[in-house]
Amino acid sequence: MLATRLIAAAEAIPTALLALLFRIAIFSVFWRAAWPKWQNWDLTIALFRDEYLAALPFLPAAPLAYLSGVLEIVCSVLVLIGLATRLAALPLLGITCFIQFFVYWSSWPQHILWAALLIHLIARGPGAWSLDHLVARRRMAGRAQCPAAMD
Repeated sequence: MLATRLIAAAEAIPTALLALLFRIAIFSVFWRAAWPKWQNWDLTIALFRDEYLAALPFLPAAPLAYLSGVLEIVCSVLVLIGLATRLAALPLLGITCFIQFFVYWSSWPQHILWAALLIHLIARGPGAWSLDHLVARRRMAGRAQCPAAMD
């Protein structure tokens, strides 16, 4: 009886809440990784050259540091507000995979969590509490008002 009520209570948790929590978590991870890069650019390039790209010395450190910083800032904000979430989550998943396979192999327990959250957002979307959902609702309402536009 108690177990049944607990399961029912757990199942009543809105998926929109879970998606929002996932989006906040992803934002936090990538924003906190990106922000220091912009504070000291010389250190960032050295970090990319000497640590992140040590296994791939043929890749240019400065352009990749810049690209990584821009993607981490822009995509994490888009994920947080739930705008173009699926698209924004893809580069973050790519960064996560790159870090896992080429930089910090032993940090897989952390990276698998990031990947799971990102894959969920890519597969299921940002949830009802997002700008993506608001845009989709407005688009559907506009199509319902103007059926000729659908032809």
